[in-house]
Amino acid sequence: MTLAQGVQLVSFIVLGGMMLLAALGVVLLDNIVYSAFLLGGVFISLAGMYILLNADFVAAAQVLIYVGSVNVLILFAIMLVNKRERFAPVPRSGLRQVLTTVVCFGLLALLGTMVFTTPWAVKVAPHPASSIVRIGQHFFSGFLLPFELASVLLLMALIGAVVLARRELLPSSEVPEVPPLSLPERPRPEVPTLTGRAEQ
Repeated sequence: MTLAQGVQLVSFIVLGGMMLLAALGVVLLDNIVYSAFLLGGVFISLAGMYILLNADFVAAAQVLIYVGSVNVLILFAIMLVNKRERFAPVPRSGLRQVLTTVVCFGLLALLGTMVFTTPWAVKVAPHPASSIVRIGQHFFSGFLLPFELASVLLLMALIGAVVLARRELLPSSEVPEVPPLSLPERPRPEVPTLTGRAEQ
């Protein structure tokens, strides 16, 4: 084993341990804010795994999108909505926990069987192409139609979010009559003009 292979093996073990511990913390901790922070740790560990696989672009996208936007959005939602309330006990919670544990261990056994029975022999090319080149080739060949459909759906969601954000939350009795294709807006305060100040 060379030095580079040893470094890769140690990095894989460290990142895998970090990911497993952070994932267990996400599931087992009672404080939901700590769970959200540990979810960011899971995302960062996964980005390190992508770096070990020479997928530099996917690792950067993982950090920028999931850690920088999705995880921060989850934290904002938790901190804005998190109310200190005591929830009523769920009936038969012990039976539900037992069933959840059985299902989780069944999935773990299924995934472990798949990992150990799949041949993972990989042929390394003498000059492997960059991950950005491969992603571009897939986006503009076999995955062109799903990529365009996803972009259209995201554009529709963005337009809907803008429309909902501009709509004022007024009671139904106070909503003024507006022409079609327009939204009621908050009245703007009158700004004193220079002529009014001169008259005063």
